[in-house]
Amino acid sequence: MELSEKDLTRFINKFQDRVFRTCMGFVQNSDDANDLTQDVFLAVIESLDDFRNEAQLSTWVYRIAVNKSLNHLKKRKTRNIFQNIDKLLFKKGSGEAHQFLYNPVAEDENSEEASRLLNHALRKLSQSQRVAFTLSKYDEMSNNEVAVVMGNSVSAVESLLFRAKQNMQKALRDHKF
Repeated sequence: MELSEKDLTRFINKFQDRVFRTCMGFVQNSDDANDLTQDVFLAVIESLDDFRNEAQLSTWVYRIAVNKSLNHLKKRKTRNIFQNIDKLLFKKGSGEAHQFLYNPVAEDENSEEASRLLNHALRKLSQSQRVAFTLSKYDEMSNNEVAVVMGNSVSAVESLLFRAKQNMQKALRDHKF
């Protein structure tokens, strides 16, 4: 499959925001998500000739975005870059117990902390639960669409989402405040 420059521009414009949101749902960093989005489109362009129309083009693009994001996380994990949430939420005083750093005036900071807690809980999920949750919640895909992208049945996706929700709730409950 070959696209003209005009068609390629339309294609990228159509999928760019969705691919970015997918990547952002996994990596939780806009710079990394931007880089991954570019990588996804480079991979798509390089392998357009291999696309066999067995699936929808959008499904194929999402699969590439998910795979690129997961590979990025694996590389990042091996470099031990995961943040320590305790350092963000607690301040250890000399000889004192941990003190919770909550400032009701700093609402932006609180929403940032909530986002970090959510990211912490997301990292605790299995890969398949994280993929299902990210596609469902960040990309607002229906369970049918998630099933197609993941190559699973709708009932399997529903089960993954249910377990993801339970596991995230447990991770948040178990997190020491």
